[in-house]
This record gives sequence, C-alpha cells and structure tokens, in this order.
Amino acid sequence: MAFRKAVKGTVLIGGGAIATVFGLSQFSQYRNKHGTLVYVQAAEPVTVPVKNYFPTREQQLLTLQSTSEFDVLVIGGGATGCGCALDAVTRGLKTALLERDDFSSGTSSRSTKLIHGGVRYLQKAIMKLDFEQYKMVKEALHERANLLEIAPHLSAPLPIMLPVYKWWQLPYYWAGIKLYDLVAGNQCLKSSYVLSKSRALEYFPMLRKDKLVGAIVYYDGQHNDARMNLAIALTAARYGAATANYTEVLRLLKSTDPRSGKARVCGARCRDVLTGQEFDVKAKCVINATGPFTDSVRKMDDQEVPNICQPSAGVHIVMPGYYSPDNMGLLDPATSDGRVIFFLPWEKMTIAGTTDSPTDVTSHPIPTEEDINFILSEVRNYLSCDVEVRRGDVLAAWSGIRPLVTDPNSKDTQSISRNHVVAISDSGLVTIAGGKWTTYRAMAQDTIDAAIQAHGLNAGSSRTVGLQLEGAEYWSPTLYIRLVQDYGLESEVAQHLASTYGDKAFEVAKIAQVTGKRWPIVGKRLVSEFPYIEAEVVYGVKEYARTAVDMISRRTRLAFLNVQAAEEALPRIVDIMGKELNWNEQKKKEELEAAKKFLYYEMGYKVKSDQLTDSSEISLVPSDIERYKKRFHMFDKDKKGFITILDVQRVLESISVQIDENTLHDILNEVDLNKNGQVELNEFLQLMSAIQKGRVSGSRLAVLMKTAEENLGQRVVIPVDRSGGGLCVLPQGFSRRSLNYPAGCERVHPEAGALTCTKHVHRYCDKKVIDFISKSILF
Repeated sequence: MAFRKAVKGTVLIGGGAIATVFGLSQFSQYRNKHGTLVYVQAAEPVTVPVKNYFPTREQQLLTLQSTSEFDVLVIGGGATGCGCALDAVTRGLKTALLERDDFSSGTSSRSTKLIHGGVRYLQKAIMKLDFEQYKMVKEALHERANLLEIAPHLSAPLPIMLPVYKWWQLPYYWAGIKLYDLVAGNQCLKSSYVLSKSRALEYFPMLRKDKLVGAIVYYDGQHNDARMNLAIALTAARYGAATANYTEVLRLLKSTDPRSGKARVCGARCRDVLTGQEFDVKAKCVINATGPFTDSVRKMDDQEVPNICQPSAGVHIVMPGYYSPDNMGLLDPATSDGRVIFFLPWEKMTIAGTTDSPTDVTSHPIPTEEDINFILSEVRNYLSCDVEVRRGDVLAAWSGIRPLVTDPNSKDTQSISRNHVVAISDSGLVTIAGGKWTTYRAMAQDTIDAAIQAHGLNAGSSRTVGLQLEGAEYWSPTLYIRLVQDYGLESEVAQHLASTYGDKAFEVAKIAQVTGKRWPIVGKRLVSEFPYIEAEVVYGVKEYARTAVDMISRRTRLAFLNVQAAEEALPRIVDIMGKELNWNEQKKKEELEAAKKFLYYEMGYKVKSDQLTDSSEISLVPSDIERYKKRFHMFDKDKKGFITILDVQRVLESISVQIDENTLHDILNEVDLNKNGQVELNEFLQLMSAIQKGRVSGSRLAVLMKTAEENLGQRVVIPVDRSGGGLCVLPQGFSRRSLNYPAGCERVHPEAGALTCTKHVHRYCDKKVIDFISKSILF
C-alpha cells in the first residue's frame, strides 16, 4: 500500500512538474503577446434602461404590492440571491427580491473576504484526479477576474505568502502554485514567485524564522464582502428590480396548473417585518436562494422533502494591523487538524480564519472560545516568538455558516458537493444552493437559465459578465484626491469613501458636515481611529439600512473591525438614524439595546469580556500585587476597598484631565464584574493579572490609572498661600529670566526645583510653560 502511494505521489508530482513547465512556456508566450494579465470578455450589452437613482424602500414595497405578476421572485438577499435578481432583471425579466433580514446579513458578510479559485481545491482535484473539482477551480478563477473588473473599488489583487519549512516542500508547493497560475490562463492576476528566507522575512518580518527554508507568493483577490453584496443589490434596483429587505416570506402560494392538474408555486405570502403588514407577491417562477435556510423554504413547498443542506460553521477573528504587513497575506496550508488558515490584512486590520465544524442552522451564529483559541494557536505556530500573540488582541470575532449541500439530483445523496446545485421541484420551485462567494455570478446565471427553461420565460442569455456594479463606472485609483481637493476631507477618509462607494463617494461627501476646524473642513468621524464619518449614516439610510446593526456591520464594517469602537459609535449612529427615520425615544433605546446584543453575542464581545470574570484567577507575584495595590489606593483615598466614578474624576481633575461622565461610566463598567457601579480591589487585581497573561489588552481603566500614577509621581507639591489668582508650578530648569516673567514674580522654594508665581494670574505664563503643562506638568 505504501509503495503504491509513493508511486502515485511520484507520478502526480512528476506529471505536475511537466505540466508546469509546459504551462509556464505557454504563459510566458501569452504575457509577451498581451499587455494585460486579466481580461474578461464582456457579455452582450444590457438593453434594459438603468435609473440614475434607486427607489426608496417604501417605493419598492409599493411596487411589490401593486404589480399583478412578476416573471421571477427571488427569496434571499445574500450574494447569490442578489446575483439572481441582477441576472434576471438585466435579461428583461420583471424581477422581485425579498430578504427577511438585511442584504448580506448572513453568510455573505461573514466570509474570509477572499475572491479566489481555491488552491486547496486544485490540490484535491490533482491528488484525487477529480475533474469536477478542477472545473470548479477553473470557473472560480474566471469569476475572480470578472469580479475584480466589475467592482474595482471594492476589490483588489492580494499577494499571499505560503511559507515553507521543509526543503522537499519547496518544489512540491511551487509546482502546485504554478499549476494554479496555469489554470487561470489569461486571467492570472500576477505570476507567482519564490522567495529566499531573507526576502520572505523582509516582506513578512513577523514570520517565524527558525527552520524557514523560503516562501512562495501567489495572487488572489480580496474584497469588502458586505459592501460587494450591497452593490449587487443596488445595481439590480437601478435596473428595475423590486428589492426589499426586512420582508419575510411566510409561505409559498400555489395554484393548479390547468394542463397538468398539478399544484405549482406561483408566489409568496409576505410580511413587512418593520410594520407587520402582510401582502402577496405573485410570480411565474420562484427562486429559493436562502443559503443555510435552503431546506426551510423547500419544506414550505413540500414537507416531506429530505434536507440537502449540511451547515458548517467558520469562525474568523480580527486582530490589530501590526500582526501582518499592509500588503501581504499568509496561508497555512496544513494546520494541526488538517484545515487551512488564512492570515490576511483587511481594512488596516488583520483577519485570521477559518474553522470548519458542523453546526445547527441559526440566524445568529456565535463564535466560540474554543474556535478563537484554535485560530490563535495556529497563528502562534507561524509568527516569530518575538511577537506575543495575545488573546486580548482579538478585537472582533464572528461565525459564518457555510451552506454545504448534497446534490438531490445525484445517486449518492450523502456526498457533499463543493460546487453549487440547481434543483427544480415538482411544483416548479427553483433552488440554488452550495457554491462559494466568488462564483455567485455563475451560480445566478445557471439558476436563471434553469428557471427560463423550466417555466418557459421569454428571455435571452445572461448579460452580467463585465457588467459594472454600483460605484464602478467612473471610479479610478486617484478619485480620492478629488474628494480631498474639492471637499476638504482628510486623505484617509477620502480614500475610505472612494474604496467603499466608488464614484458615489461624491454623494456622501456632499452631505458631510462641516467640522468647524481648519482641517479637515468636512467629515466628522464616528470614532477617532476609523475613517467612517457621520454622513455615511445618512447615506446608509438611503441604501436601505433600517437598523443600527445594519449600519455598524454592513454599511460600515465597524462591528467586524473592533467591537468596542462599534459600541462607542452606537449612540451617535442611533441619533442620526433616528432623525432620518423619525424614531421616537423608545425606538432609539430599542435599537441601541439590539445593537449591543448583536455585538455581545455575534461579534465576539461576550467571549472577549469573559476573559475577565468573577472567577478569574489572580496569578501575580507579591511585588506586583503590592505595586498594583499602591496604584489602586491612589484613587481609593478613603480606603473604602473600591473606587467609583467620583474617585476617578477627583484624580483626573488633579492632573487636569477631563473625561465626560458617560465615558467614565463605560470605562469602569468594563472592569466592574459584579455590576454594582464600583470597581473593587479584587476586580482590579484580576484585571491586571489578565493583562499580564495577555488575555486582556487595551483596558482603558488600566491605562488611565497607570498614566495618573506616573503624572502624580512627577509632581512635587509645594505648599504656597494663594494670592492674586492662582499657582503656577514650573519644572526644574526654568527661571523667571528665561521665561521673561513680568517684574514682581518671586522664586519660592528653590530647593524643590520649581518656580512659583504667587502674584500673577495664569495669563502671564510663557508659551514654553503652556507647552510643558500640556504634557501633563500641572498647575
């Protein structure tokens, strides 16, 4: 058996090498002949008129209710569902789309953010001589090129490094990656290449050095998945599709076919989730594109139909951007349990994932601590020992459900299909399931082709290859410069708007508020460390956002980047949305609570906060305990055994630092484990212990208390009777003469190394002193 495997492996590797050499020669000829590497042959031009606006949600609902019959009704507003709607409407079919939640609220917003053919699928195709897997990779690589072309503002090529730690792996992986280039053909993004150890460390300095042989770099695509999904939906709306989020399908409508006498699906009974209003939508053809919820819609058609969806949970985590280079990803091809882990820069952060484990279908998947620790463990294996991979550096975590399916048309109904499946029931319900994000357009094309054939619809071929999505038409890599020059936006904000909205960024800039500062002129940020501005909330409502969760997770990506920053931005987001949507105070409160619940459970806030609990162990050496007790008692002057907001305010006032009461409440609440409005000594020691272990990072209270301790330690208190309007305390080395103090200033307590003026108010202080004071030297 071992001999046979060895022979098989030798044949495969040898054959791969031969194919690679041939492929490289052909590829080289191609590159010499053509100037560009990626080229997508556009489909027939779309003859359907496109609107220069998209209707409001209310107008869309009115269209759904007033149209006697649609040609196609799509259920599901993920990438595949929106792709089906766009494909159908651009063929001239009267199209409707219904989504129970928000567009991209499910799996489509919780991906690895890659647009890829699938290196591992190609490996399986070769090793198992599986032609179906090969075709899937080939199709995905074509769709990768198309997606990069039709939405260049939302997507871009990304180099991904595959580090090699054994010499024999270098030719093996090189051959495999070169075959990946070969399969892509004239749609190869950039040719892969080999790096020496030193060059690999130059490109990816965080990489583990010991035993590193070299690395191979190949190219795939990366995108903003939720915004891409939304762009597809908005493009469909511009072409005339009646699309509505927060519109739930309660049941399928059926009528009897007069020719066959069989019941046929002819529409759906719907409910507006926001108002509770129910209505019918009639259609010649109904398409089920609900991802993990495929079987629930199939059972609306036929209760006896067997399940075909086998859901699998994939968890991702987000870490600070310093964990990876800005423009280089990392692939771990063989984790400890045989899975693949990606480690990628995304939105100036670092995303790591994914896991693959069976799960139940739910609208609210929750990341588990076990999965988070698995990813961290794998990341540690590849990063230098100089880089401490801390649990506390996980800024956000989420779980997405992959809708893996068994093919109901196959004899072997138990085998999982990695490709997509189109099935048509006896009553005419068309179901599209499986597949992957990258191939959404091909999946939609196959689905509409099947629907046209099964229902005798009058339409031509697909027009979506090369069809530009919302924001792509007039976008250019330098568009952001015009935003800076024409509107006075910060460069970082302008770049963000251009890469999020494309040529529609000007519409956002036009409604941006004046800051009142010299620079930037417009564009008030929602939170200081991210480039999202308040105008995006207003524009997001126009883009059909109807809840605060829509805004923090899909119109902006704050929830996916940093849950604490998202929570910080929530009150302002709710206020702006409240004005746009006429929310009363009770509705605002409900939205705020719902969004916090979403962050707590679905975006990893709970597992993050669980790192510090009542039962957390305090493992500090005695000297550290004494040091932290001393710091604590600087705030707890009365020896109460706990500190409150008043204690913190008192200390902050003494060092001339002002923080509003609401922010202080949030800061203490992060550490207040028993939620009694105060932080006890034991809770503080638990916090410091968790920080030392790396389980907690970025604690605002810990940083605040340490800073206060250092500033108070620098000050020498000089008892001087107050006279004439205040006390000026100057650092050692400053003199009355060097500061040009007015006559009458007196030097007091020179042995203390300070100069005090007891005769003049603070307006006499020199700029040198003002600058020094601004660095925490105190009045």
